[in-house]
Amino acid sequence: MDIGAGELALTLSCPSGTEYYIESAPAVTGTWTTAAGPKTAPSNFVMEAMSFGQEAAQFYRLADGPNFPATPAGMVLIPAGSFVMGNATNVFSSNEGYGDELPQHTVYVSAFYMDIYEVTKALWDEVKAYNGGNGYEYTFSGLGKATNHPVYMVEWYDMVKWCNARSQRDGLTPVYYTDESFTTLYKSGKVEPFANWSANGYRLPTEAEWEKAARGGAANTRFPWTDYTNKISWAKANYPGNSNEISYDLSGGDQAYHPTFATGEFPYTSPVGYFAPNGYGLHDMAGNMLEWCWDWYSSTYYSNSPATDPRGPSSGVARVMRGGSWYYVGANLARVADRTGYSPNAETVNFGFRCARGL
Repeated sequence: MDIGAGELALTLSCPSGTEYYIESAPAVTGTWTTAAGPKTAPSNFVMEAMSFGQEAAQFYRLADGPNFPATPAGMVLIPAGSFVMGNATNVFSSNEGYGDELPQHTVYVSAFYMDIYEVTKALWDEVKAYNGGNGYEYTFSGLGKATNHPVYMVEWYDMVKWCNARSQRDGLTPVYYTDESFTTLYKSGKVEPFANWSANGYRLPTEAEWEKAARGGAANTRFPWTDYTNKISWAKANYPGNSNEISYDLSGGDQAYHPTFATGEFPYTSPVGYFAPNGYGLHDMAGNMLEWCWDWYSSTYYSNSPATDPRGPSSGVARVMRGGSWYYVGANLARVADRTGYSPNAETVNFGFRCARGL
C-alpha cells in the first residue's frame, strides 16, 4: 500500500476473520471514539491508511473487536514487523561479535506468541504426567534446581515432542509430524520432524523470532534492555562474569559466577522471573539458560537468509541455541546477536527452552 501526504498508516496483527475498529481521539489520554468499523481482517496482517485534511489534529489507533483472540496465559504477543538482525556493527565494533552474526540484514517476522518464562521443571513435569499414556517417549526425564527453575538435561528432540504433548493437553493443533503430509504426530524416537507452520500449537521459536523477541522492540542494542547503556551486570542476568576481558561487563571477572546462585558446591540456575523483563515482557532472554531454536545452524546463513519469516537451512548437523547461560563463557554470549549451534542430541545443565505459538 502506498502512503501519500496527509495519510497515516496503521497496522494490526491478528488472525484472519478477526473484527477490528479504527478509533480516534484528540489526545492520547482523551476519549476514543469509533471512526470506522467493525471491519473484518482479510488476513493475519491488517494495514489501514487514514486520510486527513485541515481538521484539528487527531490520534488514531486500531482496536480489537469482540472476537479478537486473547493472549494465551503465560505468553506475550510479539507483534509483526521488521527488525535488523545480527550484530549492530553500525553501533558496536565487529570485533566484539563473531562472523556468523553478519551481515546485518532486515527481516520481517509475522506476529507470534512467546512464553514469558523459560519452561520450568514444574511445567515440564505437568505435561509429561499428562501425556504418559498417549504414546510419548523421551530420551531424558529432565532435571531442575527447583520447580520454579528452568528444566535442563533434556535434548532438542525431547523438547519438540514435549511441545506436541503440551499442544494436545491444551486442545491445540500440534506442530510437529514424522511425515510431510502431517498425518503422524511426532511422539517418539529421533527423527527430523516436519513442522506444520499453520498449526496453532506450541513449538520452538525460529532463530529470527527469538532475536526479534529478545530485542524487545529496540534497535541497535547489545542486550535485551535499553536502560543500562548497553552494558550487563549481575543486576540484570545470571551469567558468569568476565569483566577482566570485556568492557561492557560490570560484574565479576575471570568466569566468576553470580554470587546469589553460587552458594553451594556448584553454581546453578536462577528461578524464572527473578530478573526484570525486556520491552516485550520476556524474562531471561540473556543468561540463565541457552535456549534451543527450531533452525539448523549455519555460520553463513545470514548471507542468503530469506527476508520474510526465515526458518533456517533445510538441513545441518547442529541446531541453533541463543541467549547465553549461567554456566558458560560470559557476557559476550548473552548478547542478543550471539548465535551458536549444538547437536540436537546434546543435553547438559545449561540447555533449556521456551515455546512459541503462531496466531
